[in-house]
Amino acid sequence: MKPSIAAKLAQLSERLDEVGRLLSSEDATRDMDAFRKLNRERAELDPVVTLYHAHQSCAADIATALEMASDPEMREFADAEVKEGRARLEQLECDLQKQLLPKDPNDERNVFLEIRAGTGGDEAALFSGDLFRMYARFAERNRWQVEVVSESAGEKGGFKEIIARIVGQGAYSVLKFESGAHRVQRVPATEAQGRIHTSACTVAVLPEADEVGDVVLNPADLRIDTFQHINKTDSAVRITHLPSGTVVECQDGRSQHQNKAQAMRVLAARIKDRQEREAHGKIAAERKSLVGTGDRSERIRTYNFPQGRVTDHRINLTLYKMDAIMDGDIAELTGALMAEHQAEQLAALAEET
Repeated sequence: MKPSIAAKLAQLSERLDEVGRLLSSEDATRDMDAFRKLNRERAELDPVVTLYHAHQSCAADIATALEMASDPEMREFADAEVKEGRARLEQLECDLQKQLLPKDPNDERNVFLEIRAGTGGDEAALFSGDLFRMYARFAERNRWQVEVVSESAGEKGGFKEIIARIVGQGAYSVLKFESGAHRVQRVPATEAQGRIHTSACTVAVLPEADEVGDVVLNPADLRIDTFQHINKTDSAVRITHLPSGTVVECQDGRSQHQNKAQAMRVLAARIKDRQEREAHGKIAAERKSLVGTGDRSERIRTYNFPQGRVTDHRINLTLYKMDAIMDGDIAELTGALMAEHQAEQLAALAEET
Protein backbone atom coordinates (compact mmCIF):
# COMPACT_ATOMS: atom_id res chain seq x y z
CA MET A 1 0.00 0.00 0.00
CA LYS A 2 1.27 3.47 -0.89
CA PRO A 3 2.35 5.56 2.13
CA SER A 4 -0.02 8.39 1.17
CA ILE A 5 -3.01 6.03 1.18
CA ALA A 6 -1.91 4.41 4.44
CA ALA A 7 -1.60 7.84 6.06
CA LYS A 8 -5.06 8.86 4.87
CA LEU A 9 -6.58 5.64 6.20
CA ALA A 10 -4.92 6.15 9.59
CA GLN A 11 -6.45 9.66 9.73
CA LEU A 12 -9.90 8.28 8.90
CA SER A 13 -9.54 5.66 11.63
CA GLU A 14 -8.68 8.37 14.17
CA ARG A 15 -11.61 10.47 12.98
CA LEU A 16 -14.03 7.54 13.41
CA ASP A 17 -12.84 7.15 17.03
CA GLU A 18 -13.38 10.88 17.56
CA VAL A 19 -16.89 10.78 16.04
CA GLY A 20 -17.73 7.82 18.28
CA ARG A 21 -16.67 9.77 21.36
CA LEU A 22 -18.71 12.80 20.31
CA LEU A 23 -21.83 10.69 19.71
CA SER A 24 -21.54 8.99 23.08
CA SER A 25 -21.10 12.26 25.01
CA GLU A 26 -23.90 13.56 27.24
CA ASP A 27 -24.39 16.65 25.05
CA ALA A 28 -24.58 14.71 21.77
CA THR A 29 -28.31 15.26 21.20
CA ARG A 30 -28.38 18.90 22.29
CA ASP A 31 -27.91 19.98 18.68
CA MET A 32 -29.94 17.50 16.60
CA ASP A 33 -28.63 18.78 13.25
CA ALA A 34 -25.03 18.24 14.39
CA PHE A 35 -26.04 14.85 15.84
CA ARG A 36 -27.49 13.73 12.49
CA LYS A 37 -24.39 14.93 10.63
CA LEU A 38 -22.14 12.98 12.98
CA ASN A 39 -24.25 9.85 12.48
CA ARG A 40 -24.01 10.23 8.70
CA GLU A 41 -20.25 10.72 8.98
CA ARG A 42 -19.92 7.60 11.12
CA ALA A 43 -21.96 5.61 8.58
CA GLU A 44 -19.62 6.78 5.80
CA LEU A 45 -16.41 6.17 7.74
CA ASP A 46 -17.27 2.79 9.25
CA PRO A 47 -16.99 0.62 6.07
CA VAL A 48 -13.61 2.01 5.02
CA VAL A 49 -12.13 1.84 8.54
CA THR A 50 -13.38 -1.75 8.91
CA LEU A 51 -11.55 -2.65 5.69
CA TYR A 52 -8.45 -0.80 6.91
CA HIS A 53 -8.39 -2.82 10.13
CA ALA A 54 -8.87 -6.03 8.15
CA HIS A 55 -5.92 -4.99 5.97
CA GLN A 56 -3.74 -4.40 9.03
CA SER A 57 -4.75 -7.76 10.49
CA CYS A 58 -4.03 -9.55 7.22
CA ALA A 59 -0.58 -7.91 6.94
CA ALA A 60 0.20 -9.00 10.52
CA ASP A 61 -0.86 -12.58 9.70
CA ILE A 62 1.46 -12.63 6.68
CA ALA A 63 4.36 -11.37 8.83
CA THR A 64 3.68 -14.16 11.35
CA ALA A 65 3.55 -16.78 8.60
CA LEU A 66 6.88 -15.55 7.17
CA GLU A 67 8.46 -16.01 10.58
CA MET A 68 7.05 -19.56 10.76
CA ALA A 69 8.60 -20.35 7.37
CA SER A 70 12.06 -20.39 8.97
CA ASP A 71 11.05 -23.65 10.66
CA PRO A 72 11.52 -26.50 8.13
CA GLU A 73 8.63 -28.45 9.61
CA MET A 74 6.26 -25.49 9.24
CA ARG A 75 7.53 -24.17 5.89
CA GLU A 76 4.90 -25.81 3.66
CA PHE A 77 2.05 -24.66 5.88
CA ALA A 78 3.57 -21.18 6.24
CA ASP A 79 4.09 -20.78 2.48
CA ALA A 80 0.43 -21.64 1.86
CA GLU A 81 -0.62 -19.11 4.52
CA VAL A 82 1.56 -16.42 2.93
CA LYS A 83 0.19 -17.11 -0.55
CA GLU A 84 -3.41 -17.00 0.65
CA GLY A 85 -2.75 -13.91 2.78
CA ARG A 86 -1.15 -11.95 -0.05
CA ALA A 87 -4.10 -12.70 -2.36
CA ARG A 88 -6.50 -11.46 0.33
CA LEU A 89 -4.31 -8.41 0.99
CA GLU A 90 -4.42 -7.50 -2.71
CA GLN A 91 -8.23 -7.75 -2.72
CA LEU A 92 -8.46 -5.64 0.44
CA GLU A 93 -6.26 -2.95 -1.11
CA CYS A 94 -8.51 -2.89 -4.19
CA ASP A 95 -11.62 -2.60 -2.00
CA LEU A 96 -10.00 0.19 0.03
CA GLN A 97 -9.14 2.17 -3.10
CA LYS A 98 -12.77 1.98 -4.21
CA GLN A 99 -13.93 3.18 -0.79
CA LEU A 100 -11.56 6.16 -1.04
CA LEU A 101 -12.91 7.30 -4.40
CA PRO A 102 -14.70 10.67 -4.31
CA LYS A 103 -18.43 10.19 -3.95
CA ASP A 104 -20.98 12.15 -5.95
CA PRO A 105 -23.16 13.87 -3.32
CA ASN A 106 -26.16 13.46 -5.62
CA ASP A 107 -25.86 9.69 -6.06
CA GLU A 108 -28.61 8.75 -3.59
CA ARG A 109 -31.10 11.33 -4.84
CA ASN A 110 -34.30 10.87 -6.82
CA VAL A 111 -34.15 12.12 -10.40
CA PHE A 112 -36.12 14.03 -12.98
CA LEU A 113 -35.96 12.24 -16.33
CA GLU A 114 -36.52 14.48 -19.36
CA ILE A 115 -36.88 12.97 -22.85
CA ARG A 116 -37.30 15.15 -25.94
CA ALA A 117 -37.74 14.23 -29.59
CA GLY A 118 -34.89 15.61 -31.69
CA THR A 119 -34.18 15.16 -35.38
CA GLY A 120 -36.62 12.87 -37.14
CA GLY A 121 -40.10 14.33 -36.72
CA ASP A 122 -42.85 11.80 -35.98
CA GLU A 123 -40.37 8.91 -35.78
CA ALA A 124 -38.31 10.76 -33.14
CA ALA A 125 -41.48 11.32 -31.11
CA LEU A 126 -42.37 7.63 -31.37
CA PHE A 127 -38.88 6.67 -30.23
CA SER A 128 -39.08 9.06 -27.27
CA GLY A 129 -42.14 7.07 -26.23
CA ASP A 130 -40.14 3.85 -26.58
CA LEU A 131 -37.32 5.30 -24.47
CA PHE A 132 -39.73 6.41 -21.76
CA ARG A 133 -41.22 2.92 -21.61
CA MET A 134 -37.70 1.46 -21.41
CA TYR A 135 -36.80 3.63 -18.42
CA ALA A 136 -40.19 3.10 -16.77
CA ARG A 137 -39.78 -0.68 -17.05
CA PHE A 138 -36.21 -0.41 -15.69
CA ALA A 139 -37.54 1.62 -12.75
CA GLU A 140 -40.16 -1.06 -12.16
CA ARG A 141 -37.44 -3.73 -12.09
CA ASN A 142 -35.67 -1.69 -9.39
CA ARG A 143 -38.93 -1.07 -7.51
CA TRP A 144 -38.64 2.67 -8.11
CA GLN A 145 -41.71 4.87 -8.45
CA VAL A 146 -42.34 6.82 -11.67
CA GLU A 147 -44.47 9.98 -11.66
CA VAL A 148 -45.19 11.77 -14.95
CA VAL A 149 -44.80 15.51 -14.41
CA SER A 150 -45.44 16.83 -17.90
CA GLU A 151 -45.98 15.43 -21.37
CA SER A 152 -46.51 16.70 -24.89
CA ALA A 153 -47.81 13.97 -27.17
CA GLY A 154 -46.53 13.44 -30.71
CA GLU A 155 -48.98 13.69 -33.59
CA LYS A 156 -48.65 9.99 -34.44
CA GLY A 157 -47.83 8.71 -30.97
CA GLY A 158 -44.96 8.91 -28.53
CA PHE A 159 -43.93 12.24 -27.10
CA LYS A 160 -42.47 15.48 -28.33
CA GLU A 161 -41.40 15.87 -24.70
CA ILE A 162 -42.02 14.00 -21.47
CA ILE A 163 -40.73 14.74 -17.97
CA ALA A 164 -41.01 12.22 -15.16
CA ARG A 165 -39.85 12.02 -11.55
CA ILE A 166 -38.24 8.73 -10.58
CA VAL A 167 -38.24 8.04 -6.85
CA GLY A 168 -35.81 5.43 -5.54
CA GLN A 169 -32.67 5.10 -3.48
CA GLY A 170 -29.59 5.49 -5.65
CA ALA A 171 -31.60 6.36 -8.76
CA TYR A 172 -29.20 9.12 -9.81
CA SER A 173 -26.09 6.95 -9.32
CA VAL A 174 -27.50 4.43 -11.80
CA LEU A 175 -29.18 6.72 -14.35
CA LYS A 176 -26.85 9.73 -14.50
CA PHE A 177 -24.87 8.32 -17.44
CA GLU A 178 -28.05 8.12 -19.56
CA SER A 179 -27.89 11.86 -20.29
CA GLY A 180 -27.15 12.61 -23.91
CA ALA A 181 -28.38 11.98 -27.46
CA HIS A 182 -29.87 8.56 -28.24
CA ARG A 183 -29.97 7.64 -31.93
CA VAL A 184 -32.35 5.12 -33.48
CA GLN A 185 -32.07 3.38 -36.85
CA ARG A 186 -35.16 1.51 -38.01
CA VAL A 187 -37.93 1.33 -40.59
CA PRO A 188 -40.78 3.56 -39.38
CA ALA A 189 -44.30 2.16 -39.42
CA THR A 190 -45.22 5.00 -41.77
CA GLU A 191 -42.47 4.14 -44.30
CA ALA A 192 -44.05 2.51 -47.37
CA GLN A 193 -40.74 1.82 -49.15
CA GLY A 194 -39.19 -0.10 -46.23
CA ARG A 195 -36.29 2.32 -45.96
CA ILE A 196 -34.33 2.67 -42.73
CA HIS A 197 -34.59 6.11 -41.12
CA THR A 198 -32.26 7.63 -38.54
CA SER A 199 -33.77 9.75 -35.78
CA ALA A 200 -32.62 11.05 -32.41
CA CYS A 201 -33.93 11.90 -28.96
CA THR A 202 -32.24 13.68 -26.10
CA VAL A 203 -32.29 12.44 -22.52
CA ALA A 204 -31.48 14.52 -19.45
CA VAL A 205 -31.21 13.04 -15.95
CA LEU A 206 -31.27 15.68 -13.21
CA PRO A 207 -30.82 15.01 -9.47
CA GLU A 208 -33.76 16.23 -7.42
CA ALA A 209 -33.00 18.88 -4.81
CA ASP A 210 -33.78 17.68 -1.27
CA GLU A 211 -36.02 20.67 -0.85
CA VAL A 212 -36.87 23.54 -3.14
CA GLY A 213 -35.22 25.68 -0.47
CA ASP A 214 -31.85 24.09 -1.31
CA VAL A 215 -31.85 26.31 -4.37
CA VAL A 216 -32.24 30.05 -3.92
CA LEU A 217 -35.18 31.12 -6.09
CA ASN A 218 -36.11 34.76 -5.75
CA PRO A 219 -39.91 35.11 -6.14
CA ALA A 220 -39.25 38.28 -8.14
CA ASP A 221 -37.40 36.15 -10.70
CA LEU A 222 -40.38 33.88 -11.29
CA ARG A 223 -43.37 34.34 -13.56
CA ILE A 224 -46.16 31.90 -12.76
CA ASP A 225 -48.95 31.42 -15.31
CA THR A 226 -51.97 29.16 -15.02
CA PHE A 227 -53.85 27.87 -18.04
CA GLN A 228 -56.38 25.21 -18.97
CA HIS A 229 -54.60 22.22 -20.46
CA ILE A 230 -56.29 20.45 -23.37
CA ASN A 231 -58.41 17.47 -22.30
CA LYS A 232 -57.79 18.31 -18.64
CA THR A 233 -60.27 19.70 -16.15
CA ASP A 234 -57.63 20.98 -13.75
CA SER A 235 -55.51 24.07 -14.21
CA ALA A 236 -52.00 23.59 -15.55
CA VAL A 237 -49.10 25.69 -14.30
CA ARG A 238 -46.20 27.25 -16.18
CA ILE A 239 -43.27 28.72 -14.25
CA THR A 240 -40.64 30.85 -16.00
CA HIS A 241 -37.31 31.60 -14.31
CA LEU A 242 -36.70 35.01 -15.85
CA PRO A 243 -32.89 35.31 -15.34
CA SER A 244 -32.15 32.00 -17.09
CA GLY A 245 -35.21 31.73 -19.33
CA THR A 246 -35.92 28.25 -17.93
CA VAL A 247 -39.57 27.28 -18.41
CA VAL A 248 -41.32 24.42 -16.65
CA GLU A 249 -44.90 23.27 -17.22
CA CYS A 250 -46.87 20.79 -15.18
CA GLN A 251 -50.41 19.63 -15.91
CA ASP A 252 -50.66 16.06 -14.68
CA GLY A 253 -51.47 16.82 -11.04
CA ARG A 254 -54.96 16.71 -9.58
CA SER A 255 -54.96 20.35 -8.56
CA GLN A 256 -53.38 23.67 -9.43
CA HIS A 257 -51.56 23.61 -6.07
CA GLN A 258 -50.12 20.15 -6.81
CA ASN A 259 -49.04 21.21 -10.30
CA LYS A 260 -47.32 24.31 -8.94
CA ALA A 261 -45.44 22.32 -6.29
CA GLN A 262 -44.29 19.76 -8.85
CA ALA A 263 -43.22 22.45 -11.32
CA MET A 264 -41.20 24.15 -8.57
CA ARG A 265 -39.41 20.87 -7.86
CA VAL A 266 -38.49 20.44 -11.53
CA LEU A 267 -37.36 24.06 -11.76
CA ALA A 268 -35.23 23.69 -8.62
CA ALA A 269 -33.61 20.55 -10.07
CA ARG A 270 -32.78 22.32 -13.33
CA ILE A 271 -31.39 25.40 -11.59
CA LYS A 272 -29.42 23.20 -9.16
CA ASP A 273 -27.93 21.25 -12.04
CA ARG A 274 -27.00 24.46 -13.85
CA GLN A 275 -25.41 25.98 -10.74
CA GLU A 276 -23.40 22.83 -10.05
CA ARG A 277 -22.12 22.59 -13.61
CA GLU A 278 -21.09 26.25 -13.56
CA ALA A 279 -19.41 25.91 -10.15
CA HIS A 280 -17.52 22.72 -11.03
CA GLY A 281 -15.88 23.27 -14.39
CA LYS A 282 -13.97 20.02 -14.15
CA ILE A 283 -17.15 18.01 -13.64
CA ALA A 284 -18.87 19.90 -16.43
CA ALA A 285 -15.98 19.09 -18.78
CA GLU A 286 -16.14 15.43 -17.80
CA ARG A 287 -19.87 15.16 -18.35
CA LYS A 288 -19.79 17.58 -21.30
CA SER A 289 -23.16 19.05 -22.14
CA LEU A 290 -26.05 17.26 -20.53
CA VAL A 291 -28.20 16.75 -23.57
CA GLY A 292 -26.67 18.18 -26.72
CA THR A 293 -28.70 19.35 -29.68
CA GLY A 294 -30.53 16.17 -30.66
CA ASP A 295 -28.71 16.07 -33.98
CA ARG A 296 -28.29 12.66 -35.65
CA SER A 297 -24.49 12.87 -35.62
CA GLU A 298 -24.22 13.66 -31.92
CA ARG A 299 -24.95 10.56 -29.89
CA ILE A 300 -23.98 8.50 -26.88
CA ARG A 301 -25.90 5.40 -27.91
CA THR A 302 -27.34 3.90 -31.10
CA TYR A 303 -30.31 1.52 -31.28
CA ASN A 304 -30.12 -0.34 -34.60
CA PHE A 305 -33.37 -2.29 -34.94
CA PRO A 306 -32.69 -4.12 -38.25
CA GLN A 307 -29.52 -5.64 -36.76
CA GLY A 308 -31.02 -6.02 -33.27
CA ARG A 309 -28.06 -4.28 -31.64
CA VAL A 310 -27.55 -1.48 -29.15
CA THR A 311 -24.16 0.25 -29.04
CA ASP A 312 -22.93 2.62 -26.36
CA HIS A 313 -20.26 4.67 -28.11
CA ARG A 314 -18.59 5.96 -24.93
CA ILE A 315 -17.40 2.51 -23.85
CA ASN A 316 -17.61 0.68 -27.21
CA LEU A 317 -20.10 -1.81 -25.83
CA THR A 318 -22.47 -3.54 -28.26
CA LEU A 319 -25.27 -5.83 -27.11
CA TYR A 320 -27.48 -7.94 -29.38
CA LYS A 321 -30.56 -7.99 -27.15
CA MET A 322 -32.75 -5.23 -28.53
CA ASP A 323 -36.10 -6.63 -27.33
CA ALA A 324 -34.86 -7.12 -23.77
CA ILE A 325 -33.27 -3.66 -23.62
CA MET A 326 -36.37 -1.90 -24.92
CA ASP A 327 -38.32 -3.80 -22.26
CA GLY A 328 -36.17 -2.19 -19.56
CA ASP A 329 -33.35 -4.71 -19.22
CA ILE A 330 -30.58 -2.10 -19.29
CA ALA A 331 -28.68 -3.16 -16.15
CA GLU A 332 -25.77 -4.45 -18.27
CA LEU A 333 -25.45 -1.03 -19.92
CA THR A 334 -25.77 1.01 -16.74
CA GLY A 335 -23.44 -1.35 -14.87
CA ALA A 336 -20.75 -1.13 -17.56
CA LEU A 337 -20.94 2.68 -17.56
CA MET A 338 -20.64 2.81 -13.76
CA ALA A 339 -17.68 0.40 -13.86
CA GLU A 340 -15.93 2.50 -16.53
CA HIS A 341 -16.43 5.65 -14.48
CA GLN A 342 -15.01 3.89 -11.41
CA ALA A 343 -12.00 2.71 -13.43
CA GLU A 344 -11.33 6.29 -14.51
CA GLN A 345 -11.55 7.44 -10.90
CA LEU A 346 -9.13 4.70 -9.78
CA ALA A 347 -6.66 5.74 -12.48
CA ALA A 348 -6.89 9.36 -11.34
CA LEU A 349 -6.39 8.29 -7.71
CA ALA A 350 -3.27 6.33 -8.69
CA GLU A 351 -1.85 9.43 -10.43
CA GLU A 352 -2.58 11.62 -7.40
CA THR A 353 -0.90 9.24 -4.95
